[in-house]
Parts: sequence; structure tokens; C-alpha cells
Amino acid sequence: MRIPINPDTANQNFAAFKDNPSLSESAQLFARGLPVAEMIQAFATNKNVLQAFAGFDVIYPHGNLERGILEKVILRVSQINECQFCVNSHVDIMKGLGMAPQADIAAEAHTPRERLAIEYAEAIKRDSNRVPDALFTRLREAFTDADIVELTFLTGFINMLNMFNNTLQVRYGSEFQGMEIS
Repeated sequence: MRIPINPDTANQNFAAFKDNPSLSESAQLFARGLPVAEMIQAFATNKNVLQAFAGFDVIYPHGNLERGILEKVILRVSQINECQFCVNSHVDIMKGLGMAPQADIAAEAHTPRERLAIEYAEAIKRDSNRVPDALFTRLREAFTDADIVELTFLTGFINMLNMFNNTLQVRYGSEFQGMEIS
């Protein structure tokens, strides 16, 4: 990683947020005395940044959308952005949830809503100024307006996290592998 991590500062700042749902996987590591995931360590170097991330717990992991949609959109956007941390950590999180870690839009394991959400996220990534009206028509047949707002926000949020991780060269070291996720 491009910035040094002070373990004492990271642990002290993380301790204040260890019960936040968006940090649950790292909290399991923290409870066992292990270092939290590297992205969370980077956030924890600045308590305000960690607090901002923790504030998104109303979207992830327990927003209005099904967890399968959330994970598959996160995985697909992260693949497009080539974010090593997010791709590999969410593959392990999906396995821990009992999900097949696939983000290929054609995968038969996806529900129709998951396929449509992935298609929408890909369209946003291609050109957010030119998401086809026909796609929005299909979205409105399967999602509420509130769901579409959440899905759009999630796509942008993951984009930001991908850029953060890629820029600082945050890496995933299989910390969540084999972990049961709820």
C-alpha cells in the first residue's frame, strides 16, 4: 500500500466503529485480534473517512435491494475497474454467503433482477450520460424508483471505493476466505 499504516491508530479508530454493519467482516477479524482488511486500515488512518464509510451501512450490506444484487453489482463494477481488493474480497464474501461468485451478465445463476441490475451498472460505467431510455423502462418494470436510486448510488459508491483502492494500491490478502457471512 502506498501509505504507511499505524496499527495502533487503525485499531483505536476501528474500535469506535466495530459494531457498524458495513464493517462486520473486518469486525470478525478485529474480535480475534487480527488486523482488519487493508481498505479498512487505510480508512482508519483518518477517523472522519472511516466514519463516512461507516455511514453507508444503510445501503450496504442491508439496503432495500437483495444482497445478491448488491454483491453482484459490486463484483461487476470492481471487475470493470480492475480493483484487486474489491474483486477478491467480494468473491470471498459471496462464497461466505453461499452465493456463486459470478458477475457475468449471462450467468444462469442470476435472477432476472440481478441480470438487469448488472446490465444497468455496466451501462453507467460505459457512459453515465447515455444510459438508454429503453433500459430505464425495463428497470422501472422490475424495480421501484427508490430501488433505482439505491442501485445508482451503489454503482457510484463502488466506483469511488475502487478508485481509492487502486490509487493507494490497497490489496486483499484473503482475510475473509472461509468466513461465514450473514
